[in-house]
Amino acid sequence: MSIREVEISDESIRLGQFLKLAGLAEDGVHARALIEDGEVTVNGREETRRGKQLVHGDVIAVLGEKARLVSRAL
Repeated sequence: MSIREVEISDESIRLGQFLKLAGLAEDGVHARALIEDGEVTVNGREETRRGKQLVHGDVIAVLGEKARLVSRAL
């Protein structure tokens, strides 16, 4: 399975925001539902906090799609 890279300009981003930015969720409501339903993992572990801070190198998976966070701020 390929992992696409999603670049941000800051050092970190909240999980809910990242899901929208990466196209893994349609909007904030969809992001919350995915997280609450246990469909989201961060670095292979289920994550239930929409406000979880993600940093460079984190790999987020949703329903078989994976995206890696890349920070330009580093």
